[in-house]
Amino acid sequence: METPGHSKVINLDEIDKKILSFLQENARMPFLEVAKKCGISGAAVHQRVRKLEETGVIKGSSFDVNPQSLGYDFCAFIGIYLNSAQVYRKVVAKLKEIPEIVEAHFLTGHYSILVKLYCENNAHLMEILINTIQNIPGVERTETFISLDQPISRRIAI
Repeated sequence: METPGHSKVINLDEIDKKILSFLQENARMPFLEVAKKCGISGAAVHQRVRKLEETGVIKGSSFDVNPQSLGYDFCAFIGIYLNSAQVYRKVVAKLKEIPEIVEAHFLTGHYSILVKLYCENNAHLMEILINTIQNIPGVERTETFISLDQPISRRIAI
């Protein structure tokens, strides 16, 4: 039985790694172009990608949207302290309802949960903190960190 958040490790050969590398860089790259760069047939790329999807190596494909281009100029991280471990699932369910939150992590250490969110400005962040997150039953207190810059942003190395 697998534990939540952990999956079986999949062994990849060099061609699988190349395919993943190309698709991480550009999810819209045509499979025939990937095939040419890998030295295999287009059908082989289709089969390998299907296998990578079925085994959970590929979770889907998406586009990266620049939050600032939509007016979300503030990136913040909020450490959330829970008053007991039993409220974790209920708090997470409420956090999922907040569209500004783009990531949540269950942690060891000082906080129970760390969330990343994007806001329009300082007032918007304050509104989410005071009127939403801090009103969730089970949230004891929060600590907020405002991101000034994101000098590193990359995908997992393959």
